[in-house]
Amino acid sequence: MAKITIKELESLTVNDAGRILREDGNLAGRISVRKDGVSVSFFYRYRWGNQNKEYACGTWPRKSLTDIRKARNQARALIDEQINPSEQKKTAKAQAYAATNVEAEQVKTTKVKTLTVQDLASAWLLDGVARKDGNAELQRRFNKDLYPALGKTAVSSVSEHDVRALIRAVVNRGAHRQAISFFADLTQMFSWARKRQPWRALLIEGDPTELVDISPLIPADYEAERSRILSPAELLELHNRFQQMTADYNALPAGQKYDGIRPLKKETQLALWISLGTLCRIGELLQAEWKNVDLDRQTWFLPSENVKGTRGKKQDHHVFLSPFALHFFQELKTLTGNSEWCFPNKQDDGHVDVKVASKQVGDRQARFKNRKALSRRRHDDTLVLADGQNGDWTPHDLRRTGATMMQALGVSLDVIDRCQNHVLAGSRVRRHYLHHDYAEEKKRAWNLLGDRLSAVLSSTYEHKPNESMMSFPDYAATGSLSSTRADSSSRRHW
Repeated sequence: MAKITIKELESLTVNDAGRILREDGNLAGRISVRKDGVSVSFFYRYRWGNQNKEYACGTWPRKSLTDIRKARNQARALIDEQINPSEQKKTAKAQAYAATNVEAEQVKTTKVKTLTVQDLASAWLLDGVARKDGNAELQRRFNKDLYPALGKTAVSSVSEHDVRALIRAVVNRGAHRQAISFFADLTQMFSWARKRQPWRALLIEGDPTELVDISPLIPADYEAERSRILSPAELLELHNRFQQMTADYNALPAGQKYDGIRPLKKETQLALWISLGTLCRIGELLQAEWKNVDLDRQTWFLPSENVKGTRGKKQDHHVFLSPFALHFFQELKTLTGNSEWCFPNKQDDGHVDVKVASKQVGDRQARFKNRKALSRRRHDDTLVLADGQNGDWTPHDLRRTGATMMQALGVSLDVIDRCQNHVLAGSRVRRHYLHHDYAEEKKRAWNLLGDRLSAVLSSTYEHKPNESMMSFPDYAATGSLSSTRADSSSRRHW
């Protein structure tokens, strides 16, 4: 029987499909047609026991004739040694597959063992947490305080001492509140990790945050909850400071304005007064859209997606604008009324960052900041009030100040809570059935506050240096405003 040649194989056509080629030594090839052309599957026929067997030797042209015959010869040699070549091939494949799996598992184990804190944080930010800002603040905080210190550290190597060092670093720069919040984030992240693989297997020694007591790391005199309110004298000082700085800057010759002291941006000034007069959170205000502000009806609607609160418990908020708050909204309208947003960003494709007002106010009270001047940021004391005797102030302190003023004016705490859009505690059944909206009570409260603020900011109002919010004449004498005065005051603007 003649040997099969390359020339013979290359001359095959689709018409040869199904034919069997044979040569000496029990080597045969079955011709088939595939998308890539004609191929020949070679096999070695042998007898094992009482059965005829076929041993696959390879397919031409993927395998050369020389290698195909070599495979046939190896099979014959195994038979001479009383070894079934087909079974031997199966065993070899199984062993190779097992070896590959072992190697892959070893690689996987090695990779898991080397997973870093940054790997964990990335996984948690993707699958374990969903903050309102899309985790932007978490990402910023981790970029600043976590990754530089522990980002490349293996998760399995993180200890309680590493966590303490992280918190101390934040405390040492005077950011006590940030340190507490940062620790809460780390605790949440590691709690998520210890319940899930592969992180659970890496926390052999347990959750490192569970062994950390943050209390000794925070100064004993730190107040976790701010209580700062601005006195009437400070409010008037702030009002006059804005006016004076604006006038001084405008009076500078054109060539000197670059080096002059710029006043706080006008939009930010207006935001501060609106926040004071409405008790809204500054971040909620900076997200406002003009479509939700009706200057004719003196109303402002805050959709639930813009308000602070726990997911599922946030609620829409309707603000009635007193003449005081309306005045500043009207002034803002002349500046940004052509935009969709009350406080548009530079590109006018969204609102400004919700922290921009707080940053601008903080940058202008540098004496209270334990930090060097930041690039392209103000670093002065132009907004320090009362010569700094009462400490720094923030935009959120204005919300507290306005609420305290309302309390001093005799407004009930229940109404004040509603003016601040607090989700009230208490019986779920009560909240489910009692739906009075307190619209008239809130309108009256906002008007009372607006009247008081208008008087406070009047240049004819005389402020005692140490005047308390509780020292308003009517309130000090009676413990509440007389109903006649309160009603007449509120009726003037309804």
